[in-house]
Amino acid sequence: MADMPNKNRKYQLPQQPPRKTFIHRLDMRVALNREMMDRYHEVTDDLGGEGNLSYIQRSLIERALWLEYYCSLQERELAAGAGGFDPAKWTQACSSLQGIYAKIGISRVSKDVTDLATYIKAIEA
Repeated sequence: MADMPNKNRKYQLPQQPPRKTFIHRLDMRVALNREMMDRYHEVTDDLGGEGNLSYIQRSLIERALWLEYYCSLQERELAAGAGGFDPAKWTQACSSLQGIYAKIGISRVSKDVTDLATYIKAIEA
């Protein structure tokens, strides 16, 4: 009975990991989803790494990627001459995409990379 937890004892809940965005819950067996995840990582890396971004920034990045994908689909329709191209929707999507890019920034941000010697000293301390 000594191994049984005391029901009156207050336990601390484990710290929750950062909330994952929609893109992290996609089925990665689908080629489009893998492509979107690759693009997501490329953008977050350009902005200093996913860990340095807020949830809102990560969410805006996802919206930008889906808008970019929609614009590319419209451009394929135009190039193929299939008649499915809608210039008004394409223009609106491009304008929205530019607005999101303005919010999240389009300049690369360097990651803080600790050299191996500093990392080892920190672990030993």
